[in-house]
Amino acid sequence: MRGRGSPHFALDSCKRLILSLLFLLAPLIIAEFQPADDFLLACGAGGGTALPDGRLFVPDSSSSAALSDCSSTALSSSAPPPLYRTVRAFPCPSSYVFHVAAAAQAGLLLRLHFHPFPSPSLNLSAALFNVSVSGVPLLSLFSPAAAAASPPRPLVREFYLKHNSSSLRLTFSPASPSTVAFINAIELFSAPDRLFSDAFTPIPSLFSFSDAPLSNHLLETVFRINVGGSFVTPDNDTLWRTWEPDDKYLQNPARAISVTFGNHIQYRDGGATPEIAPDYVYGTARAMNKGDSSNSSSPSNYFNISWNFPVPNSVHGFLVRLHFCDIVSSALNELFFNVYINGYPAYKDLDLSSQSSYTLASPYYVDFVVLHRSSTGGINISIGPSEHSLPSKINALLNGVEILKINGVVSSPNEDSRKSRHFGVIVASVLGCLILACAFMVLVVIMAQRKSRKDQMPQSQDADTWSPLPVLPGNSYLRLTELTTASPSNNPNLQLRVPFFEIVLATNNFNENALVGAGGFGKVYKGVLRDGTKIAVKRGTRGSQQGLGEFQTEIEILSKIRHHHLVSLIGYCEEQAEKILVYEFMEKGPLRDHLYGSRNPSLSWKQRLEICIGSARGLHYLHTGSAQVIIHRDVKSSNILLDENYAAKVADFGLSKLGTSTNQSHVSTGVKGSFGYLDPEYFKTQQLTDKSDVYSFGVVLLEVLCARPVIDQSLPWEQVNLAEWAMHWQKKRLLERIIDPSLKGKTNRKSLKKFGETVEKCLAQYGIDRPTMGDVLWNLEYALQLHERAVHQEPGGDSTYGPSDESSSSVLQVSTSAVTAMRDTSTAERHGKSSTDTVGLANKEAFRPGRNS
Repeated sequence: MRGRGSPHFALDSCKRLILSLLFLLAPLIIAEFQPADDFLLACGAGGGTALPDGRLFVPDSSSSAALSDCSSTALSSSAPPPLYRTVRAFPCPSSYVFHVAAAAQAGLLLRLHFHPFPSPSLNLSAALFNVSVSGVPLLSLFSPAAAAASPPRPLVREFYLKHNSSSLRLTFSPASPSTVAFINAIELFSAPDRLFSDAFTPIPSLFSFSDAPLSNHLLETVFRINVGGSFVTPDNDTLWRTWEPDDKYLQNPARAISVTFGNHIQYRDGGATPEIAPDYVYGTARAMNKGDSSNSSSPSNYFNISWNFPVPNSVHGFLVRLHFCDIVSSALNELFFNVYINGYPAYKDLDLSSQSSYTLASPYYVDFVVLHRSSTGGINISIGPSEHSLPSKINALLNGVEILKINGVVSSPNEDSRKSRHFGVIVASVLGCLILACAFMVLVVIMAQRKSRKDQMPQSQDADTWSPLPVLPGNSYLRLTELTTASPSNNPNLQLRVPFFEIVLATNNFNENALVGAGGFGKVYKGVLRDGTKIAVKRGTRGSQQGLGEFQTEIEILSKIRHHHLVSLIGYCEEQAEKILVYEFMEKGPLRDHLYGSRNPSLSWKQRLEICIGSARGLHYLHTGSAQVIIHRDVKSSNILLDENYAAKVADFGLSKLGTSTNQSHVSTGVKGSFGYLDPEYFKTQQLTDKSDVYSFGVVLLEVLCARPVIDQSLPWEQVNLAEWAMHWQKKRLLERIIDPSLKGKTNRKSLKKFGETVEKCLAQYGIDRPTMGDVLWNLEYALQLHERAVHQEPGGDSTYGPSDESSSSVLQVSTSAVTAMRDTSTAERHGKSSTDTVGLANKEAFRPGRNS
């Protein structure tokens, strides 16, 4: 067990003081984190190695982890720290297999220790190798000697991962037969609950991070900084981490002063814990140096303190965790300040009093997902005064920074694992259901009584009635709402309002067993209204600045349109600092889950074509079905949902943009969207058109055809980007080589050829060369008819992709009457007619015998 230091006093003179200290430290010792799984391996060692923090590393040869015979050991002749005096080397691929308990499936911390010390038997300085965990890359072409300083020093690489299997395989593979892989020590232990959650704010707020929850991604620690303090060694950290000082990253040091707190840090229920960061971090900080206003670098009290952290020189997403603890104020509500990341306002008017249950010296942390490109020159973090600060109380502070690189998903939880994980919760829920039912009955009665008085109360009072958290002056959410001019509160569609207590009833108080998804906006729950209607409830993350804009956009868009290929908005709730959207429930979930990453059965070619056609109809309606063009701006497979009959509906309009009219050529706006789907022309010019949706939909078509993610960094570099890789084969007219293996031999070659040509047009570099969504729809209908005609007329005779006798006809080749009919589609829908009927007439004309066949 890790020990905590205490002052050395003579027992006869300080006995009472020591007893008092032990009494104060007793709760901390009792509550110290004890991992369910704890593998500590001294690789190549002949005996146990004890560290100053009290932990014992056992030889890897005697551990429960399986070890390949393809290995050798070496002993250092120098005197590095004990853990780095032996090494296990591998001239060929070798693995450790760890058997982890169920508790570890919530998350694992993995630390790999390397030290390329001089050895007469092994050339460790020339080692170049790869490291993977259960097939997912951790380190690629890793050279410890190149990464270390000269002379070589020990290195530690730390990772956080989720793993839904009872065994974990850690593999070391030399890059070539002439080199070796090696490892000095391994730490693998179960992480505390909620060490990393799925709640974060994206920076900038112009991109959608990922379909998978953040906590399911592999995270690699890049920086861990004790701001304003000294080194924190593993024996003084609750999770045996190392925190380095911020001195070499601080910009313009004259603007900042170090602050040290001499009293107890007030950890509270529901907030930061010692496992999030130790009191050595929360007890030190950097604050504004206001005492030297004559300094030319800080001529007034209005300036920022900045840090710059050089991160890997490539395009990556990073998790940035900032730690705060108000150790400078003498009273509550004195400290308001702003936080900026890479120049973007990450947190405006941060009030630590309201975030820490109105307690001073109470720690608080917040997570951001930051898009980084090599041209930005690192991740820059700044803090500075807020306009809400009192002139005499202007200040800002920061206690700690963690930056972790976000890699691929190790394993995505499926429905079965979710059920297993929550089995104990289900049992407890059954035992407590009677109590819960009684509580809800009381809730309904109270709400009914308050409803009778509702007309006599101002609207704002109704919003405060059921607040689960204090909603007091100075709350960041309230200030954000007051500064927003387009609040849904002013929306004329008041009939869409859903009372908060109805949503609580429908979701069983947001029970985790009802959780069906999560994203940048928040979590999504399945619910059932009292009339039996199944609903999907999207609950915004409290305090998310991105969420408010998306919330308003969804209501503005979906309150104006209705279409059987667009997910319907049932209502919304804006009470008690909650932002909740209620939709119709789509039984089969996202299209993405039926293509890869789940146990759903493979879709047939006909099903895939019908899903693409339904999605295209929904997007075509957005572009042409109203006086204002609606550009979705986030078309991807996870935003196409399927009902119980596999009918497709487009969803998630939080990033959508309204044009002024259907004649407008483009909308100038900041770039928003998702990696892999983003229109390159829009990215370069920031001019958004409906052709940007066409490009994204073309990527979705490839996703449907190939059944793989659009960005997969675990693949060879030429295959990472699906659009680039697929177009390489499409231009060679060999697209059949990369289609979903379950489709091979089951697709009509002419149908597949037309599908590939459609995709190629959608992915044209310039929007002017891309078809409209109406054109795309016609060609998908044509591809389906080619497939069905082959099935009915030539069973088994024309099912595979091969050289086609079909002429290389234009994707846009349709009859004049068909064009006229399709252009009338949006008019028919505005007058209440079914778009399906109108489109059907157009398709009959476009694909009549003798044309394009």
